[in-house]
Amino acid sequence: MREDRTAKSERQRALIERLARWRVPLGFVCAIAVLYLALPTRRSLALGSAIAVIGELVRIWAAGHLEKGREVTQSGPYRFMRHPLYAGSAIVAVGAAVACAQISSAALIVSYMAITILAAVRHEEANMRTAFGDGYDAYLESRSARVDRPFSLTRALSLNKEYKALLGLIALVGILAVKVALLTY
Repeated sequence: MREDRTAKSERQRALIERLARWRVPLGFVCAIAVLYLALPTRRSLALGSAIAVIGELVRIWAAGHLEKGREVTQSGPYRFMRHPLYAGSAIVAVGAAVACAQISSAALIVSYMAITILAAVRHEEANMRTAFGDGYDAYLESRSARVDRPFSLTRALSLNKEYKALLGLIALVGILAVKVALLTY
């Protein structure tokens, strides 16, 4: 019985790791399907873009404080939540769903985000616990010493490569704007 649980746990861990590793390529496939299904309007695009920009600003704020792989980051939005980059991504996803103005696009976005973000969070937390041990547990329990680090746009855009997410958002809005123009022509 114990061996069955161990084997099942190991299979779950392997699946989570695979999903976490494949979330970006899966995201591109999902994005193509979402854009194909989208029926944006000027209004949905404006509202969805505004929501998505808020999400990207959260991501930039988080990335401007993150020292990936070096420490358990505790400054900026990390003082308030464990995974602000994923929270920002979720807000961007809500904006994309609104901008697409199509239930099928929204359903695909929600499904993709739910599956991949949950897998990424589990994978990341396991890695953080392995890398930082009690330091990570202390952060989770709010018993670690605070580290105040100023925001750095260079850290956000260059070191943490947040420019890629920003360019992706610009591409999404641009493609949907072209689609709005074609649909209203």
